[in-house]
Amino acid sequence: MPRRRHTSAALGPLLALAAAPLGAQSAPAPPIEVPAWAFPLLSSGAPQPPFDSVTRVTVPGSRMLYTEAEILGHSVVPDWHPADHPPMPPSVARGRMPAVQGCAFCHLPNGLGRPENAQIAGLPAEYIVRQVADMKSGARRPAWTGNPAWGTSMTRVAMNATDAEVAEAAAYFARLPARSHVRVVESTTVPATRVAGSLYALVPNGGTEPLGARLVEFATDHARHERHDDGVGYVAYVPPGSVARGARLAARGTDGPATACVACHGPGLRGLSGTGAPPLAGRSPSHLLRQLLAFRTGTRDTPAGQPMRAVVAPMTIEDMIAAVAYAASLRP
Repeated sequence: MPRRRHTSAALGPLLALAAAPLGAQSAPAPPIEVPAWAFPLLSSGAPQPPFDSVTRVTVPGSRMLYTEAEILGHSVVPDWHPADHPPMPPSVARGRMPAVQGCAFCHLPNGLGRPENAQIAGLPAEYIVRQVADMKSGARRPAWTGNPAWGTSMTRVAMNATDAEVAEAAAYFARLPARSHVRVVESTTVPATRVAGSLYALVPNGGTEPLGARLVEFATDHARHERHDDGVGYVAYVPPGSVARGARLAARGTDGPATACVACHGPGLRGLSGTGAPPLAGRSPSHLLRQLLAFRTGTRDTPAGQPMRAVVAPMTIEDMIAAVAYAASLRP
């Protein structure tokens, strides 16, 4: 089936629909099972061979050089394009190993993050601080509770970072511009993929496979992803009709305006001052889907998140995929 790309321009009129404040009672939640495919994890197996500590590699548009051992051994936070962002404070650039990994290792120096974590560029500093506190208290946990565990790296950072370190990092990322590095593609099939770390990767010459009711996101260049290149892009495959369906949910909700995404996240899902809800436009749909699942299962359960519990209660997994596909298709 031909692949189709979407932009927000053609769907703009839907966002003009008015959205009432939250407060309506949601219908009882239909049963939902947390899908394993939303958490692409590798179980621990045979010991990995030693990382290459001799060959120095680079990425497009960079003069920096690092070895595989430096990157994958977590001894450095790769900063491939230092001229593209402000100077990073110590909590972001280095951290305090081994207890606290530098934030930019996973979330990248430009804050765009990777599908297995979060894009935090442009988020309000107070929102970032609150999320770390919620992770530390256990009020924000992954929906996936099986083995292997998901999100252990961030949990370790939240448990060990000082308030000053968190505030310093939050202020840095809040100053960065939000940008999108994901392209949403609607299709009934997806290129064959394999689980690689906490992400999918293309199988060379693997052909295609049915997508079904899934969301599959992967890097356009997995080698660059493994090198923590903050300039690499991602592609997310979703079922046909997802973006339009998500636009309707964003504007009208599942139970009318009371559960419309724009009620709290604002027109274009770019955030709305005073609601405490973050901007969603252009962010990784894989990450956003995992957050909806966490709200739905109650593993993300804070006073600030209570409105989201009502929003996701009646949503099916197809609704969730549609909502995050639409959010990802928008320009921040």
